[in-house]
Amino acid sequence: MPFVKKVKSSAYFSRFQVKYRRRREGKTDYYARKRLITQAKNKYNAPKYRLVVRFTNKEIIVQVVYARIQGDFVLVAARSKELPRYGINHGLTNWTAAYATGLLAARRALTKLGLADKYQGQAEPDGTLALIEALDDEDAPRPFKCYLDVGLRRTSTGSRVFAALKGAADGGIYIPHNEKRFPGYDPEAKELDAEVLKKYIFGGHVAEYMESLEEEDDERFKKQFSTYLADGVGSEDLEEIYTNAYAAIREDPTFKPTEKSTDWKAETLKFKTHPLTLEQRRARIQEKIEAFKANGGAGEEAQEEDEEDEE
Repeated sequence: MPFVKKVKSSAYFSRFQVKYRRRREGKTDYYARKRLITQAKNKYNAPKYRLVVRFTNKEIIVQVVYARIQGDFVLVAARSKELPRYGINHGLTNWTAAYATGLLAARRALTKLGLADKYQGQAEPDGTLALIEALDDEDAPRPFKCYLDVGLRRTSTGSRVFAALKGAADGGIYIPHNEKRFPGYDPEAKELDAEVLKKYIFGGHVAEYMESLEEEDDERFKKQFSTYLADGVGSEDLEEIYTNAYAAIREDPTFKPTEKSTDWKAETLKFKTHPLTLEQRRARIQEKIEAFKANGGAGEEAQEEDEEDEE
């Protein structure tokens, strides 16, 4: 079979349309985004909110976002790095931390909108599926509604994105979902084991792993959970830690910036060179002129050379 050379002429490239920048970078699924932000025309430009859940190597970020022509606007945000304030100092990227971050984002959003007292969610999570329903009072506002935005992550059963979803739903936000992707769901029986999900909510899966690892490989256990052991946290303490943290989040979900030290500024200013003022520059020039005259018209370099010759 003869080789056929593929020729892309100027006509081809004149008709070639590049994809959106974030599509080229592999950051945005525009097929999904279009369906998440498209609002019905009869909603009269009302925002369509998304619960955006993103993961880094060190933390979990949960935001309530709505789209405008200018771009996305963030209503509230919560990060798992805030959890030490509520007593969760370890495992800030695990399933339970994702649940706590989702709960924090939900309570923060409802507090900002003035709905925190009306929609409490599940104050004592038991692992059951509970969608937020509107109040019986006709004058009462409807529950705050948003949709889960998972980005490019796989929506596999037990994924941490659904932990954040569960935390936000238990926090009082209405998010349309079902139980099929939570840990403990049996696809054959088509039902959710609430006890398994409750175990995950209170860190029971981490406690089980700690106990099994300690029995099987004590050296690896001490290495992997060294920060837990340094703070005196054992497998039996996790449930109490998370229970107290959830209560603390509900009590005060408002954002408080961390206090930042300013010692580095004083140290940095020691080495900063400030530009000379006009008067300083003129005085410096005058000094050079006077030095030039004092040396009999010879410059500084010539004077240095004479001194070297004399030596």
